[in-house]
Amino acid sequence: MINLSEIGVVIQMAVAPAFLLTGIGAILTVMATRLSRIVDRFRVLNEGKNLYVKKENKAEELISLLCRARWTHIAIYLTTVSALLICVLIAMIFIAIEVSFNLDQYLTVLFIVAMTTLILGLLSFLREVSLSKGVININKVTK
Repeated sequence: MINLSEIGVVIQMAVAPAFLLTGIGAILTVMATRLSRIVDRFRVLNEGKNLYVKKENKAEELISLLCRARWTHIAIYLTTVSALLICVLIAMIFIAIEVSFNLDQYLTVLFIVAMTTLILGLLSFLREVSLSKGVININKVTK
């Protein structure tokens, strides 16, 4: 059994990763919203309801939307894995104190892997955002 002062220290150690989870949750919300917009636009184009899009532009935009959706899926997957690893990290902090094992090396590796997957998820999201810029074409707008 751990005493009350140790519980306070453990909670302090777990607070920073818990705040990180809040930030990741906000990021995932943004990613999911972008994915839903991509899916909605894909459905509109695929069903042919948009009469203002030329056929050659339609095929090009559908391919672009598929590519963007793929990058967004990757971003959501990696960011979710990062959140799960941070949850495991928080649980391991409490387990390490309860069973009196020194899991510092495991916690360090787990945190590094969690941050790496978060970085990769954000880079994937950045790629999707850069692909979405291609939809706006100044030449088409001015004509």
